Amino acid sequence: MKLARPAFTLFPTTVAAALAAGALLALPVSATASTPRLQLEPVAEGLQNPWAMAAIGDGRWLVTERPGRMRVVEADGRLGEPLAGVPAVAALGQGGLLDVITDRDFARNRRIHFCFSEPGLGGNSTAMASATLSADNRSLQGVKLVFQQQPKVDSRLHFGCRIVQAADGSLFLTLGDRYHRMQDAQTLGNHHGKVVRVMPDGKPHPDNPLARQPGALPEVYSLGHRNPQGAALGPDGALWLVEHGPQGGDEVNRIVAGRNYGWPVITYGENYGGGPIGEGITARAGLEQPLKHWTPSIAPSGMTWLRSSRYGQGWQNSLFVGSLKFRYLSRLVFDNGRFVREERLLPDINARIRDVREGPDGLIYLLTDDRNGRLLRVVPGG
Repeated sequence: MKLARPAFTLFPTTVAAALAAGALLALPVSATASTPRLQLEPVAEGLQNPWAMAAIGDGRWLVTERPGRMRVVEADGRLGEPLAGVPAVAALGQGGLLDVITDRDFARNRRIHFCFSEPGLGGNSTAMASATLSADNRSLQGVKLVFQQQPKVDSRLHFGCRIVQAADGSLFLTLGDRYHRMQDAQTLGNHHGKVVRVMPDGKPHPDNPLARQPGALPEVYSLGHRNPQGAALGPDGALWLVEHGPQGGDEVNRIVAGRNYGWPVITYGENYGGGPIGEGITARAGLEQPLKHWTPSIAPSGMTWLRSSRYGQGWQNSLFVGSLKFRYLSRLVFDNGRFVREERLLPDINARIRDVREGPDGLIYLLTDDRNGRLLRVVPGG
């Protein structure tokens, strides 16, 4: 759907009214010298539970919708028809068509990488595929399945499913513990509660750190994860994740090859309804501590490191994370891997923020998770 955008700032009584009008909405945040005034500019609406977006050039975005559709959003906000060639997905519970990224060489090869909950014998699991986006932006061509989480289980929960491409072209994929299989996160003979790293053809990365351990699956890069739904390369070149905790204990982690991030042996959360998980401990020798944790849970999903100076130099190299539960955008500041502070932005957005990306224009873009989901641009000024 195309959205008209007036060249003035509107101050309606509600966010919804402004978005419906296609207007710029000024959302005040805490007044500090380093915090610019922010406006939300609607780019598109009418997306059904959008999950991820990837910039494909000329102001266009490729967007996934969890029920199983992928479509192009034009620069003027028009929604393209669903792309042909998308594989069947298990669109149930938290599952469906989830993350998408463009290849580092997309301008030349038009390759994309995407992940989804794959139905199959025994239930479902997270899978990752690559394909070529057709020149007319209407279909996926040469779809190739490059990774399948093992084993498949009967679950509607905890798929993980964020993709990050490393500098060498290899692909990191986050994988949830599937909820009732949380103990699997501590064993290496399965892909539950892991980060895996594979080459673009699906072969395990030759430098994966745990492949020589007896019984270990060769794709495993790190273990002890619950449900990571945000991932990005940091300014330091490392892989960073945000993970859902249980009741409390959402985490930010900097991933080091071969390390164990503790779930479910250690956690700052507790069982739903109360009560300890396992021994109820938050630390143990040999298990990594999060760099930041939230209690109560904010339900983090989607993250990006801001490289540009569009919001002022004070925001460069900040980490931005969306909150599904409390419906705000978090700006996190780290200093040499040490958490410094959090700033909560757009508290009146009144929408579940599912994905957060920095666009080619250096601005932050958001996807809201709703049956009438929106693609929004965060604009400084006003």
